[in-house]
Amino acid sequence: MALQSHLAELERRHQAIDKEIEREMGAPGVDDLKLAELKRKKLQLKDQIERLRTAAKPTIH
Repeated sequence: MALQSHLAELERRHQAIDKEIEREMGAPGVDDLKLAELKRKKLQLKDQIERLRTAAKPTIH
């Protein structure tokens, strides 16, 4: 269960960053450096989520 709650937290953070990116893009005078940093963090979270999901899947031989 700990893995599932960790995945849920990562997904929640991923969604929060996605919403923050949308707000930044809609604001006048977009800060390109902040936007790039948010996108980088979002991608890192996505990669981490995928690694955990892959590791959690049972392997069938």
